[in-house]
Amino acid sequence: MEGYKRWVRRNKEYVHSLESLANGLTWLLPERFSESEIVPEAVTSILGIVTAVNEHIIETTPTTPSQMAPRPLEPSSFPYTLFLTLMKDVETLVEVVAQHFLGDDNKWNFIAVTEATKVLARLALLRNSGYKMILQGGETVNDGNPTNDSNHQEDVRGGRLLNQGQNGHFTPQGRALSAMSRFGENARMVSDPTWFRRVEHHQRAIMELPETEIKRPTLSSFLSEKGIPGSLFLIGEVMFITRPLIYVLLIRKYGVKSWLPWFFSLSIDIIGMSSSMMSSTHHKDRKLPLSDPEKDELRRRKMLLALYLMRDPCFGKYTRKRLETTEKTLEHVPIIGFLTAKLIELLVGAQTRYTYMSGS
Repeated sequence: MEGYKRWVRRNKEYVHSLESLANGLTWLLPERFSESEIVPEAVTSILGIVTAVNEHIIETTPTTPSQMAPRPLEPSSFPYTLFLTLMKDVETLVEVVAQHFLGDDNKWNFIAVTEATKVLARLALLRNSGYKMILQGGETVNDGNPTNDSNHQEDVRGGRLLNQGQNGHFTPQGRALSAMSRFGENARMVSDPTWFRRVEHHQRAIMELPETEIKRPTLSSFLSEKGIPGSLFLIGEVMFITRPLIYVLLIRKYGVKSWLPWFFSLSIDIIGMSSSMMSSTHHKDRKLPLSDPEKDELRRRKMLLALYLMRDPCFGKYTRKRLETTEKTLEHVPIIGFLTAKLIELLVGAQTRYTYMSGS
């Protein structure tokens, strides 16, 4: 493994070119693979896992002699960001396999397990980070330094550009549906390679660390120091982290057509977001300052609320009718009518998968 790490770090541009080539070659595979969703999902999950591991190796490249020296593994060194990224890469495969072999009802048991696993990992990450905001669902490191530097904002805004090619299928419709599944994650800047921004951000954070060990605050010390704003912040983070699991458990009990899971999940999102925003504006002297990445994260969470329009029962009762009306209105318009019909077809297909529209 150490030899592989050295090779990846020496040839990172070559590695990313190979990953892009592998994702591009999926467009050329035979259409017969589309008869079963399991095979394409398995292939794209494997590609996603390899990409995530390579990115993690590049991000953790030692930059100083002290970091290159061998040292004992610390208890807090578990790569939570990598683990959560891998969970995102396999969750659609889990849903497809469970639905294929166990049916639509029993698949929710396995989806609940994956969401519970992500909840535990994110809660551990929240604790180990010293109770800093979870960025991109835990897939991005939060150095927690408040700043108004616009250049810093440009560097850290965003997530994993390579994720756009994951959780897709080998049919044109399926591959486009996979892009729709990243709606919330792609609401960011993608003009430059994301892996470079993340590596640069990670290395800057490492270089700014002092040589002495940083003491992370405990829950009691954090609350006593931050007061009411700290309590509001933690409430918002815990609600954001646990909301997907609660939503899945409610669907498992009441069904996907019930309004109760939909309303309950939306309420948790709104209350949690309100708590997070109130923590930064509670009082001039006791508010929690937010860094630019954290402000971007709050904006991302607001945009994720649009996914509720694509979730049943709202989609079946309201959104789909509006889409069909729009399609009929524009169907006679050259080019625009065709593109609109294709877009609506993709939207209708994307909402049939929980993981495409989960926003978690």
